[in-house]
Amino acid sequence: MCESALSALLARISEPDEAAMAAARRQWDGLAKPLGSLGRLEEAVVRIAGLTGQADVRLPRRELFVFCADNGVVARGVAQSGPEVTAAVARALGAGESTVCRMAQPARCAVTAVDVGILDFPGAPGVWDRRIRNGTADIAQGPAMRREDCVRALLAGTQVAAEGKARGASILAAGEMGIGNTTTTAAVACALLGGSPEAWVGWGAGLSGEGLRRKRAAVQAALAVNRPDPKDPVDVLSKVGGLDIAALCGFYLGCAAGRVPVLLDGAISAAAALCAVRLCSAARGALLASHVSAEPVGRPLLEALGLEPLLDAGLRLGEGSGAVAALPLLDMALAVYHGGQTFGRLGIDAYTPQ
Repeated sequence: MCESALSALLARISEPDEAAMAAARRQWDGLAKPLGSLGRLEEAVVRIAGLTGQADVRLPRRELFVFCADNGVVARGVAQSGPEVTAAVARALGAGESTVCRMAQPARCAVTAVDVGILDFPGAPGVWDRRIRNGTADIAQGPAMRREDCVRALLAGTQVAAEGKARGASILAAGEMGIGNTTTTAAVACALLGGSPEAWVGWGAGLSGEGLRRKRAAVQAALAVNRPDPKDPVDVLSKVGGLDIAALCGFYLGCAAGRVPVLLDGAISAAAALCAVRLCSAARGALLASHVSAEPVGRPLLEALGLEPLLDAGLRLGEGSGAVAALPLLDMALAVYHGGQTFGRLGIDAYTPQ
């Protein structure tokens, strides 16, 4: 039943509107500046036009959803802290006091935390309850979760995207909070792209050298024990992923189905997005890469998605912080897009390629 609901959602996702994209490019090219001189900012506006089918791109209301869950692999010493930190940050998110909440204020972005599997979490004010299960199992010993639980997490993410749209969001963003999720992200990336744990497992939130060795060994063991099928993203997520990554994947699919543009965050978001695109290639049209993560898998994942980041600032905080940081750039781009001087008003000829 769950998988049929997922299939129905995938069938609703369509390719971008080429006419709207062409109209947006014409608007950019009519402004009194060198052609394409705002680079990826111009392309981001064009992509949004293609998704929404409207060249009149405006982003008055924005909301970030942060998916929170715990990972059983933490028991192997792959992280600097324990699962109690996931709960603590989720409470701070709900109270509007976390790092990303402070960043979101000048970006005029609402922040909502979503519990999809925080370990032994009784709930907290401001945190949405979308729990699938009480954290995941240790991926180095067996699957993270049942396939059914993974699909339920995907569908939970799609529902959150639909709720974000219903609340009036013109652009959405997503982040995550879950101790140990750079380990699961590296495992997902290695499974999908064939990378080596030795090269693609990073320091996370500040491991020691011994901690990094444990983390690499855990990813290697997870891949060997579970043998995830790279042609089946749900199999990959259920075996070596996490509830947060699965919910993120569903969120991106929900944004694509609802034709709402969505900003990715870092490596964890990119791993979820690659799963979404492997499930439905047209979902890529909804995705905007905010930044490239400092994690080793960050750039390979964006390259696999065919996306260029707006920022390369060495960010590795998580929580959707990179996505929020990109919003003011989009605001600046749209200020020019709608209010920039045109060649016609200046009485000069437009630029033409020579």
